[in-house]
Amino acid sequence: MPDFQADAEPLVLVVEDEVLIRIAAADHLRHCGFKVAEASNAIEARELILAGLKVDLVFSDITMPGKMDGIALAQWLHEQLPGVPVVLTSGVTSSLDAAKRACLNVHAYEAKPYGYDGLVTSIRAALAARG
Repeated sequence: MPDFQADAEPLVLVVEDEVLIRIAAADHLRHCGFKVAEASNAIEARELILAGLKVDLVFSDITMPGKMDGIALAQWLHEQLPGVPVVLTSGVTSSLDAAKRACLNVHAYEAKPYGYDGLVTSIRAALAARG
């Protein structure tokens, strides 16, 4: 397959500190035709983007160790890359509620445990809304 066609696939950055969850989600997204980059926390995700990674969408857990959580990452993305949609996930309902109040650029919220089909639908809808 020519490179120009491969480059047409959206790049999703999966940000998740639980390695098995991150690998499973990333593998499923790749199987569905997305290009995928992975980060183990929000700081690593921010560093990848600052280093030049051109993401089309960020799928991030909210609750992660370190100085920056998924809400702060979504807010940073809104300031730095306002056209990049964000899909957030959490197993903690109060975290999802806080994100809904704080993050204007979040296109979808997936409660853990999320279904892969629902996740893919949310990602495709967020990318379509972006235009």
